[in-house]
Amino acid sequence: MRLQMLRKFSAGLLTLLLVQPYGLMAQSAPNTHRQLVSKYHIPTASEPALSQAAMIDLLQKKIKYVFVLYQENRSFDSYFGTFPGAEGIYSHPAAQTPGFTQQLTDVTGSLVNIQPFRIGPSDTCPHSIVNGSVSACYAADTDDIDHSHPRMVAKMDVQSGKALMDQFASVEELKYWTSGATPSLKAKQMGELAMAHEDCDTVPLLWGYADKFVLFDHIFQTMTGPSTPGNLSIIGAQAGQTQWALHPSEGYTDNGGTLPGVPLMNDSDPFWGSPDETNPPLVPVNPTDFPGYGIEFNMTFATLPLTLAGRDLQSLTASDRDADDDLADVKQDVGFITDLHKKAVPFGWYEEGFDKEVTDNEGPEDANGTHASYITHHNGPQYFGYVANNPAMVQQLHGLGDFFDAVNQRTLPKEGGLFFVKGGYTNLFSLKPGDPDTTVQGAFLGDDDHPAYSDAQISEAMVAEAINAIAASPYWSQSAIIITWDDSEGDYDHVPPPIRSFGPDGSQITDGPRVPLLVISPYASTNQVVSDQGSQSSVVKFVDTVFGLPPLALLPDELYGRFLGAVEFGQLDLGPEDALTPGITDLTRAFSAARLTGIAPPLPASYAMVPSSLVTTLPSAWTTGGCQYLGITTTDRALGVPNPIPSDFNPRPKTNPY
Repeated sequence: MRLQMLRKFSAGLLTLLLVQPYGLMAQSAPNTHRQLVSKYHIPTASEPALSQAAMIDLLQKKIKYVFVLYQENRSFDSYFGTFPGAEGIYSHPAAQTPGFTQQLTDVTGSLVNIQPFRIGPSDTCPHSIVNGSVSACYAADTDDIDHSHPRMVAKMDVQSGKALMDQFASVEELKYWTSGATPSLKAKQMGELAMAHEDCDTVPLLWGYADKFVLFDHIFQTMTGPSTPGNLSIIGAQAGQTQWALHPSEGYTDNGGTLPGVPLMNDSDPFWGSPDETNPPLVPVNPTDFPGYGIEFNMTFATLPLTLAGRDLQSLTASDRDADDDLADVKQDVGFITDLHKKAVPFGWYEEGFDKEVTDNEGPEDANGTHASYITHHNGPQYFGYVANNPAMVQQLHGLGDFFDAVNQRTLPKEGGLFFVKGGYTNLFSLKPGDPDTTVQGAFLGDDDHPAYSDAQISEAMVAEAINAIAASPYWSQSAIIITWDDSEGDYDHVPPPIRSFGPDGSQITDGPRVPLLVISPYASTNQVVSDQGSQSSVVKFVDTVFGLPPLALLPDELYGRFLGAVEFGQLDLGPEDALTPGITDLTRAFSAARLTGIAPPLPASYAMVPSSLVTTLPSAWTTGGCQYLGITTTDRALGVPNPIPSDFNPRPKTNPY
């Protein structure tokens, strides 16, 4: 009876709650109108004053297709920390920049200071030798550093409720300093790698989009952890906080390992498709995952695939093969969403390797066959039984090749929809790294931007291929494209995130360091840096806004979970962050009121497109450096600050040890 009364109470709050916009003032980048290829005159017009309600109304009329190009593992500072006009590494004096100077232990045992440094095609690494001569760092191919929840928290160094952001180098070094009085060279080099950053010489295509459209510089990763929590947050605005509140016994107990638990803070594989699933699986798994990966609980909290289904949700959920378990925590949500009688919005998650790709060989499903490029723990929807165990809902999951087919053949739903795009262990375009090293040539073929197996330039090429395809299609005129990353990789970022909530072991679980986020649209502003505070939950909030969906945080079961979180754990923000939680921008500041109202024309498709010759010829082979090509002077170069590459630095201490 108590539970029923509390659920009714929490559901009743729906009529009393208003979602308030939060955020910081935007900061504009220099209005230079630089182009990747040729000058294109973009008419300018004064921006009319629009209320938030008017802006939302226009967005809902103009935007029908939202594409999220969801990449992997880059902190804001590691990619855009020297972008002009952004809150970056050199925006303030070193003494006023958290973590600017950190400490490592040298192989001699003495303490040494380390500061951020740039790596790129023109920056030589002292010990990178090719054919007997010193070679470039080849910053597009770097080893993977630790981004597990425990070490992410340790790197951020939370003291008295504030992250000092000053232990990235030392925590990474200590992971590999497992014995002896002094660290190995590999351990020190891994610590150094945490402080390295790239710029437009390494990823000029991404910098070109940021320069021409809108770059957000205060977007934090929702959860302080690795890839999987980010891939849940991008569709759920949480990683299971309300599930923990509803089922305290499911709280994680082995947060740095492979045991299941919520909130999900590790990279265990989904239950669905794993060896533990007793039904014939409806979803795949990479055949090399087991043994090795842990297996997570069934995720049962609400996500966008439910709210997007609208009035069709009740009939869709009837196909679930185990509705009693899969829908146990969203029963009221299902009824509430259905009763709103909103038209369904199509949803698609396109991830490389989910089905048979052009890179798969004919033959059995082994490491060299079908699903070999699939990264199972990156597929957020697969963690939810109400998607992965439902023959109707699982049809929303596809391979990456299916995305390009759908866009090129114009078969996406005419009514629009929300579509996620993710790469994997290989790439569909037969691209090879620019680094001639044979080990790198074989190991860095991925296109989702994850260090250790993806090449950054191949990864931005995949993004460019997707944007080119969208821009060349009828979908461009009604589209908004978001490029963002699922976690910060454990790389240095100097901006302390807000501390919102704590997990079962008392450690901070939200928020993590900043990740980049770009918005591209015919209705976007141009040459803008926006400093509104947000997180990956902002993507969910934007989708709510554009498609008029009920926020996940205000659904009856999720609202009840938040209430229980406050009662049981004394925490107000345990749950979806797409409403109620302050400091979560809805990304609407990325759009031009002049273009939305017709005072200025929409941006043409040509403004977003990159010639295929620049996509398929990686920047490492360009005759002109990326920054020079774009006409961008990075902040470190503009200020003339030194670039202190450590004398023993190696971008790949594990792949290419010295």
